[in-house]
Formats: sequence, C-alpha cells, structure tokens
Amino acid sequence: MMKKLVAEFIGTFWLVFGGCGSAVIAAAFPDLGIGFIGVAFAFGLTVLTMAYAVGGISGGHFNPAVSVGLAAAGRFPASNLAGYIIAQVIGAILAAAVLYLIASGKAGWVPGGFASNGYGEHSPGGYSMLSAFIAEALLTFMFLWIILGTTHGRAPVGFAPMAIGLGLTLIHLISIPLTNTSVNPARSTGPALFAEGGWALGQLWLFWVAPIVGAAIAGVAWKALGETD
Repeated sequence: MMKKLVAEFIGTFWLVFGGCGSAVIAAAFPDLGIGFIGVAFAFGLTVLTMAYAVGGISGGHFNPAVSVGLAAAGRFPASNLAGYIIAQVIGAILAAAVLYLIASGKAGWVPGGFASNGYGEHSPGGYSMLSAFIAEALLTFMFLWIILGTTHGRAPVGFAPMAIGLGLTLIHLISIPLTNTSVNPARSTGPALFAEGGWALGQLWLFWVAPIVGAAIAGVAWKALGETD
C-alpha cells in the first residue's frame, strides 16, 4: 500500500507543479508565453506522463475526485480512499509550496491568484458560482467517463494515458476562462493556500464538492450500466 501512496503523492505533485507552474511562470510572458492553450496542454501532459510512469503502481488517480468516482464504479476499494486522498492533497500542497519558493525568486514578484480556482469576481471570465458549479461537476463527470471507458477491459491496451491526458487538456481549454479549471480538489487546495487575500480558501469548498459530485455520479452511472470490468 505504501508504494501506491507514494506513487499518488509523486503523480499529484507533478500535476500541480507542472500544470500550475506553467500558469504561474510560463504564462506570465504575454508576448512569448504559452497562454491558455499551453497551460491546458501542460496539465494534460502531467497526467499523461505520470499515468505511464506510475499508473501501473497506483492506478494513476492523482485526484480525489477520480478516486471517489472509481470507488463509486466498483473499480477501487472504498477502504483505500482516505489514504489516497491524503497522499494526493499532501503532494499538491508540497508542489504549490515549491512553486511558490521558485516563483518568489524573481524580483518584484507577487503571488496574486497563484493559479487558484475561483468564481464570481475571481473567475477569469467573471462567471457566477452556479456556472462554476455546473461546469466543474459536468466536466469531472466527463473526465471520469473517459477514464472508465479507456481503462475498460475491452478498450485498446496501452492508450488510456493518452486519451486521459488529452481529455484533461480539452477540459482545460473549455473551462480555464470559467474557473481556471479544477476538476481536482487536490489541485485546487495546494495553490489556494498561497494565493493573496484568502479568497481562494473561501471559495475552495466548491472545488471539492462539485468535482466529487460529478465523479460520483459518473461512477454510479457506469456501474448501473454493468460496465465494471
């Protein structure tokens, strides 16, 4: 079990450090930076690379909502949920802390939102709490559907990480303007601890509740279809 928890810790660390790092550092250059498209691909690539690197050890969740959804689908023991979620959250927090330490080495740098997720005035596009909740729940539902489908016993072998990584890229392309894209409570928690003003912690509840609701519904629906293998 410890090897699985370490794998989840490392995978989630890489997801937050790579994905949020691209937003905090690389996207800060408006003329030469990577923009929304680059950030979206950065998040997708972190999942793709870690799914191949450590997915064979832990299943490659890197996301509390994914663990909950897989448990709801009967693909993951509910008894392992607490350990996985703790490992994921610790990995996310440590990644955000290291990113903060690196980014603060630039003269005059301020953390600002620090790639945190938000709604209302903290949404990149000014979208409401309801819009954010619906988007996060729906997109996490679809993310779980992609994961469940591509890891099914009848799916082509070896291609799941690519489909999952590209699926996460697409999700970011849709929802960065909405919420800065969460679909992952651990990813939201790490940066929220370092954002200026405390607003990110005040809105963090949505980025736990909505993804977990969407993931759980996906898992229950998948199981109801009898697709549990």
